Amino acid sequence: MNILKWAGPVVLLAAIVIGDRIRTERPAHKYRLTVEVETPEGVKSASSVVSVHPYRGYQPGGKTTSRGDAVMVDLGGGKNLAALMLHDDKGNADFDGANFVAMRAYQAAGRKIAFRDVGSQTGAVPVSGELMPVLASFTDPRDAASVVRLKADDLSPLGQGIKLRAVNVEAVPNGLWPLDFGGSLGEPVTRTIAAKLPWSERDADAERAVKAVGFTEAFEPARAFTRK
Repeated sequence: MNILKWAGPVVLLAAIVIGDRIRTERPAHKYRLTVEVETPEGVKSASSVVSVHPYRGYQPGGKTTSRGDAVMVDLGGGKNLAALMLHDDKGNADFDGANFVAMRAYQAAGRKIAFRDVGSQTGAVPVSGELMPVLASFTDPRDAASVVRLKADDLSPLGQGIKLRAVNVEAVPNGLWPLDFGGSLGEPVTRTIAAKLPWSERDADAERAVKAVGFTEAFEPARAFTRK
């Protein structure tokens, strides 16, 4: 009888705790960033789904964050192109750009939307100009220092006939977070960069790569490659 007496309050408390966790952790929206590259062998592409989380906690000073991985396109022949979760803000490393790239790209495409409206958008829009993430290539993906920064309009260091065709972003369904395992449950966040860049979660190695692409200071540099 004592167990039954407390069963109701315990279940209610659990429901409150779980509900509050969902409220604070559920993403405001998710987006898919797709990179397409023209090569002599045809178009190569890769994409990554990123979730964006506004701060909904109870303490002041929280920030919007993202979860997901950088996009890395295998071009064949040992060549690759990576779109990092990093932007260039007048020579400074900007890690917040990944949080707002979808909203800003839709705005640049002529849609007068606010941050809260991103999840309701349909269709892909281009990412270009100042919205373009930092592009890089690794001559040896196992070595963080082998990175070379590239310009969107000049991929000639990768070889003749290799050009950036497009970088697009598209809002995708949130799904039933945290049960977003794919299909009708929603697009899961992409987790592939660790297999391609084995050092990418280590800040010391990530810092070497971020410095090699031109940024002398970067807080938690591994965020250029993966966000947990």
